[in-house]
Amino acid sequence: MSQAFDVLVIGGGPGGYIAAIRAAQLGFKVACAESSSYDDPKGEPRLGGTCLNVGCIPSKALLASSEEFEKISHHAADHGIKVGSVSIDSNKMVARKDDIVTKMTSGIQFLFRKNKITLLKGHASFEGKGADGYQVKIDGKTKETVIAKNVIIATGSKARHLPGLSVDNVLVCDNEGALKFDSVPKKLGVIGAGVIGLELGSVWRRLGSEVTVLEALPTFLAACDQGIAKEALKLFTKQGLGINMGVKIGDVKVDKKGVAVNYTDSAGKAVKLECDRLIVSIGRVPNTDNLGLDKIGLKVDERGFIPIDDHTCATSAPGVYAVGDVVRGPMLAHKAEDEGVLVAEVIAGQKPHIDYNCIPWVIYTDPEIAWVGKTEQALKEAGIEYKAGQFPFAANGRALGIGRADGFIKILADAKTDEVLGVHIIGPNASDLIAEAAVAMEFKAAAEDIARICHPHPSLSEVMREAALATDQRALNM
Repeated sequence: MSQAFDVLVIGGGPGGYIAAIRAAQLGFKVACAESSSYDDPKGEPRLGGTCLNVGCIPSKALLASSEEFEKISHHAADHGIKVGSVSIDSNKMVARKDDIVTKMTSGIQFLFRKNKITLLKGHASFEGKGADGYQVKIDGKTKETVIAKNVIIATGSKARHLPGLSVDNVLVCDNEGALKFDSVPKKLGVIGAGVIGLELGSVWRRLGSEVTVLEALPTFLAACDQGIAKEALKLFTKQGLGINMGVKIGDVKVDKKGVAVNYTDSAGKAVKLECDRLIVSIGRVPNTDNLGLDKIGLKVDERGFIPIDDHTCATSAPGVYAVGDVVRGPMLAHKAEDEGVLVAEVIAGQKPHIDYNCIPWVIYTDPEIAWVGKTEQALKEAGIEYKAGQFPFAANGRALGIGRADGFIKILADAKTDEVLGVHIIGPNASDLIAEAAVAMEFKAAAEDIARICHPHPSLSEVMREAALATDQRALNM
């Protein structure tokens, strides 16, 4: 007899495993199907999805290691600390990253056991629908068909590859291969100046690679507030990243010596980039193939996403939901997690909601970039009257003390009501500082609210308060 569940989650990434845990907390009998092994030595499925195994967590571990190397190599002397010769052990650095990933995936397995969630090891696909619920086939080492009253699709996304270019994750890599280099490449090429390209390019640049970034779009970090993007381009270029915008990629040739990329630059000039390794980071596409969606009457849109109701994440098939990278909106782990919680609570009859305008974005470069809400260009396009306040980290004692005074915080507020419409940061610990802005916007705070809150001194958070004061030309330390 087939196993039956109240809720079956397909995919064990951030959206999936969080949805499963929340559903279990609400009293449902829950299962989660996962098939990806991510180089597991035993070939066992690993929970956590792309984010934990080959994305967010491992890349941040490598970023931290490379930042420590750069601090010791180039900035220790500023603090009066004398060091001798500094070298990097790439294999140990990657092993540290792998240990962190293993610890985190084991943690999710513990949470599944704690919440009595059944892990179904194998690829899940719909077989149809019967009187008792949806029939879902689990194709793993053992094959079975389970029944679920409700199904949450949380299968994430995969790297988009250039047509005609084979990714072997040795010489030509996507995000997975770029996280496990066995040595520091002398010359590294990166196609794509987005989040992944900039973060991974920064890792290997700090460790000694000569990094060249090629981007087809004419505008750097187009999704960013352009004031932030302009500052980022200046700082990254100063650090040594070679960033080329508006290029057209031609032939890419690979041999034992490395990779040769032929491209046309923004002026129309033919250029050849020769590098030891190439990272391709041109975006991601949803994992919606081979799910048997047609067997329950579902179709994906022209870009491969599953259409859903914007408020409940429900598909057109009753009792079937989709969250995370397989649906509209930013491909962010925390967005997927919030949607997973929302769906579990919707199934339980609750009335949760998500304000997508209050979902923060982060780029973990150095300095970090983070923002929430509207950019200046978006407000101008919408014809919304606003006022802007900006304050630099260079005028903050804490930033100067830790030797990280590049960048600024900008707050955009409604010109009439003073409601905070957007906050944009480039600077140290931006990923943490943006949380205050997200909370303020969720509670519809005014810039004056932030300005009137006592912030600790000395701290980086004071820059947020000063930027709020600056929206009314009242900054105290400038």
